[in-house]
Amino acid sequence: MTSTVLILLFPAAMAFAAASDLVTMTIPNRLQLLVIAGFFLSAVLVGMDAPTIGLHVLAAFAVLAGSFAFFSFGWIGGGDGKLAAATALWFGFSQNLIDYLVMSAFYGGLLTIGLLIIRAQPIPLIIPSQPWMTRLLDQQTGIPYGIALALAGLSVYASSPWMTLALALR
Repeated sequence: MTSTVLILLFPAAMAFAAASDLVTMTIPNRLQLLVIAGFFLSAVLVGMDAPTIGLHVLAAFAVLAGSFAFFSFGWIGGGDGKLAAATALWFGFSQNLIDYLVMSAFYGGLLTIGLLIIRAQPIPLIIPSQPWMTRLLDQQTGIPYGIALALAGLSVYASSPWMTLALALR
């Protein structure tokens, strides 16, 4: 059971976050709560000690503080900041967290540049029949940064101790 939780829960949540942000430009609070609850369940299942859990929580709060600053400048949405913090909970203060933050910035930059290029083009006639696509291509709409956060989370998680442990338990 532990390996199944470790293999499926975090990746499924990240995939849902990306899809939700793409289609609705929002990341539901219940999803962040699932990511947080999933961490604590996984930590208990693998026998993580309380001080290590505390450091993971501290890392999440540090990322939340940084995300709040980004949100206050209008650079990211509130859901993006909460997702980044919930994801940081899984990585704690480790190289994985640094990799996650760097990859989030990299993927976010690519996503932003790509959308700016696409948004500068005339919208094909077929697009207006798809409300989510019309919203995505609107130059006044923000960037669904949750896609970059989720992609970075999945990229890092694949080589994280969580996945290594999950595969060892199979």
